[in-house]
Amino acid sequence: MKESNDVSDLDIKHIDPTLYNEDLAPLKPQDRYWGAFEIFNVWSNDIQSLFGYTLAASLFLTYRLNGWAVMAAIILAGVIVMCLVNLTGKPSVKYGIPFPVMVRASMGVRGANLPAMLRAIVGIFWYGVQTYFASTAVTLLITAFVGAGDGGTFLGLSGVAWVSFVIVWLFQIAIFWQGIERIKHFLNWAGPMVYVVMLVLMVIVWYQAGSELIPAIGTIFSGDGESSGSSLAAFMAIVGTMVAYFAAVVINFGDFTRFVKTERQMKLGNLLGLPLNVAFFSFIALIITAGTLVLFGEALTNPADIVERVDSLPLTIIAALTFFAATVGINLVANFIPPAYDLANLFPSKISFKMGGLITAVIAFFVGALWLSVISQIGVPGFVNALGAIVAPFYGIIVVDYYLIKRQHLNMQELFSSAPGGAYYYVNGWNTRALIAFGVAALFSLSTMLVPALSTLGGYGWLIGAGLGGLFYYGLMKQFKTAPALA
Repeated sequence: MKESNDVSDLDIKHIDPTLYNEDLAPLKPQDRYWGAFEIFNVWSNDIQSLFGYTLAASLFLTYRLNGWAVMAAIILAGVIVMCLVNLTGKPSVKYGIPFPVMVRASMGVRGANLPAMLRAIVGIFWYGVQTYFASTAVTLLITAFVGAGDGGTFLGLSGVAWVSFVIVWLFQIAIFWQGIERIKHFLNWAGPMVYVVMLVLMVIVWYQAGSELIPAIGTIFSGDGESSGSSLAAFMAIVGTMVAYFAAVVINFGDFTRFVKTERQMKLGNLLGLPLNVAFFSFIALIITAGTLVLFGEALTNPADIVERVDSLPLTIIAALTFFAATVGINLVANFIPPAYDLANLFPSKISFKMGGLITAVIAFFVGALWLSVISQIGVPGFVNALGAIVAPFYGIIVVDYYLIKRQHLNMQELFSSAPGGAYYYVNGWNTRALIAFGVAALFSLSTMLVPALSTLGGYGWLIGAGLGGLFYYGLMKQFKTAPALA
């Protein structure tokens, strides 16, 4: 089978135009400019976004565990995610193809539209939510200069908040329209700057809290569960929630690694960007969250609220700009680029990568506008877990298919062909075994959040779904290997 990732090796005459356009084609090695630093900044911006910080800080308060135990759980999640993305990222480094093309090998050249569309829905939701969170930084900046306005609101947002939301929405479209290299440069600037601001904020909070800070870490976040079993369950639930937070990026990590020069660069970027980066950022979040309880008598989980309480105009300006940049950066990479590819995969001859991005932006506008008044009411951790559980089985299916079924070999020509009898044609372009595996696994992983009797497994929804998806897929592919009707 052909292993080349050079698009020039494809026979264009035998490519189905409904499966191919230049945005989906294998990326030539000489056209890849990402290294470990760029992958590191994908994760650093994801973790350091306003939504990421809010989720991490809320975990210190939601579960009745010592703060250090919560931090350890978050770090463990970083290690797990690193291992997961090393597996999904490798094929795209080798072949230079994005997620919707990669998944054709397991789901079929037509069946790939199912995971692509579900991933697009998840991405569009996250894009809208992150747009709202990025707009809170702009709101903070505008308010610092002109005030908060007359107090009137619509859908929970003030006039200034609405202006900020529209500004962020338009700004992201402008950056995206200039291409992946502009986004890369944006990320490389935003990631380090956020660290600087968070460190400054931590030092200020620590200085103002004084000698009360360390006791706060040891007592305010101390667990009071009735048994070690309940503490262990809480610890693992935090791990599951954080893994679910990264779930969408884990599945379609190939959308980013196709730009990376070598597998070694990808793995180095993942090591620096996940367990090491999460450990350091969790420490900062722990100190700042404890400090807010000491200083203000209440836990503040949004950095924008903390900066506002510190009441320093220079810090407000710098923090607002960097929080805005970090949240916009990861939004473009993790929540704009994937749906753009996924929508382009539906109708490659009619929807380009840029057109897919515009469709994403328009739908996400309404998601972000309704976040505060409607969507957020179901709770951040629950929202993360529910979305992650839906697409989780595809992770197991993709990994098992590539490493155990296909033995790390793909036929590039066949990925863009719908000819009956093709390697990835299966039954009318759909792999029914993969569909069965997905359906059963997704039903079970979702039930961990919907069925009261399974509520104790809620934090593991993503991991359970991914594991079952891979297990069922492997069993079906092996058991019915000689049954063409189920192919």
